[in-house]
Amino acid sequence: MLFIDSHCHLDRLDKSPEELSAVMQRARDNGVKHFLCVCVAVNEYETMLQAVKEFADVSVSCGVHPLHQEDACSYDELLRMASREEVVAIGETGLDYHYSPDTKAVQQQSFIDHIKVANVLNKPLIIHTRDARQDTIDLLKQYKAPQTKGVLHCFTEDLAMAQQAMELGFYISISGIVTFKAAKALQDVVRELPLERLLIETDSPWLAPVPHRGKANEPAYVKDVAQFIADLKEIPLSTLADATTQNFYQLFERVKPA
Repeated sequence: MLFIDSHCHLDRLDKSPEELSAVMQRARDNGVKHFLCVCVAVNEYETMLQAVKEFADVSVSCGVHPLHQEDACSYDELLRMASREEVVAIGETGLDYHYSPDTKAVQQQSFIDHIKVANVLNKPLIIHTRDARQDTIDLLKQYKAPQTKGVLHCFTEDLAMAQQAMELGFYISISGIVTFKAAKALQDVVRELPLERLLIETDSPWLAPVPHRGKANEPAYVKDVAQFIADLKEIPLSTLADATTQNFYQLFERVKPA
């Protein structure tokens, strides 16, 4: 039984190379076979890549998080960096009006640029969305090419948004938030999500799932997320693991199964 952490920030774990190697081994020992390390600022991409390049089971993305607009880059620079062979996805990008409503216009232009780059390179989008449901869907409908796919990561929105995203060809990724006591609404959404559109993630080093609350999150804990979701859906853990692993490789086509 194998799992994939479809969204983590290994460079943000604040670990020495030796400590990071130990983190990775703990995850492998817990059944995690692959990791997607997600970029939050193009100007930090090289540093992120250096942190993970020795790990053959780690893939990388390139993009600017909506809350990192002080690190925004031009369309041309994003296209240049995201064109690199090792980059398997564009992002994370998206809209976050919860923490930074004052940068709406800047966020929207950055999001549009990311969508256009994904269209040109035929690489999937990794999308962060919070308190921006309609604008997120509207911009995807307006600018996304028919073949462009992606994922709404660390999903915490409602079922209606999930359904609209899935109709556009997107997957829904669930983090450790689903294990929180206050996440009853999200748990109801997850029960309704079809297995063929589901991914799992840690968003490490943040959002450690129960029973690891209060600790730095790490990829080994994606198994706890998977177990919780399997219990919610009343299916075997192996079924959930197989489905989310298959979904990962279908979405991120540049990642070759080990």
